[in-house]
Amino acid sequence: MKHLKHYVLAVVAAVLFSACGTTRTVPLTGRKQNLMISDQEVLSLSATEYSKYMASAKKSTNATNTALVQRVGQKLANAVQTYLTNNGYASELSNYAWEFNLVADQNINAFCMPGGKIVVYEGLLPVTQDEASLAVVLGHEIAHAVANHSAEQMSKQIKQQYGMQIGTAVLGQLGVGQTTQSIAQIIAQQGLQFRNLKYSRDHETEADRMGLIFSAMAGYDPNVAIAFWQRMAAMTGGGTAEFLSDHPSDETRINNIKSKFLAEALKYYTGGSTSTTNAKKAVSSGKTIKISSKK
Repeated sequence: MKHLKHYVLAVVAAVLFSACGTTRTVPLTGRKQNLMISDQEVLSLSATEYSKYMASAKKSTNATNTALVQRVGQKLANAVQTYLTNNGYASELSNYAWEFNLVADQNINAFCMPGGKIVVYEGLLPVTQDEASLAVVLGHEIAHAVANHSAEQMSKQIKQQYGMQIGTAVLGQLGVGQTTQSIAQIIAQQGLQFRNLKYSRDHETEADRMGLIFSAMAGYDPNVAIAFWQRMAAMTGGGTAEFLSDHPSDETRINNIKSKFLAEALKYYTGGSTSTTNAKKAVSSGKTIKISSKK
């Protein structure tokens, strides 16, 4: 009887999640995901946090490197928007208001919040070294936003919270009208910060794949990805750069690129002017690089 009770509660919980969630298809990969939070809720939370972050952050005074980040970011954004428009995702374009900033911080880090708010730390540029390699990183971060990984991670947390609370009394109180309020309360309890959100290993791998394709679409040679990730592995000394949260190992990441992702990305690359042979270097590398210890 005890097992039957647990089974019934699990079924009811599954119905509850399904009723208040939506199913979405990830662009490029075709993976199905169930989201418990709407685009409007995610974008509102993201915009608020981004405004707070930029109010406290110190923007880079290096005009050349700032222009580099903005140039590469905008090329990627244009490529992403073209892909979404041509592949049945035009309705999602309203979710993006692209913005690219370089901040004066020597940690090796970059992030893209939902809505296309992208921040690069100065400490990343001596590792990327050229425009095409920077595109690999920004493509990875933009992929997290396009694939709605933030909303998916938040949905996972919400489901876990519901699972902890599930019971007859709770289920009796969670009507359709209260679902949104409950979600908001759970998000608040999590102390959510998009720039520090830890993605799953599967999300990181999906972002590697999608990001490499996006950089190729933007005219950047995806072949540079292998050398870049090798440099990243060497620079972190076996540790982890801050923007690679629950990451695959360096060896696994590089092997995935070599054996799976590169051939696919090259199908989208037309040999533009931003290939590895003539990528413009615009990096100020005179400062000491401090590797973040956060994982």
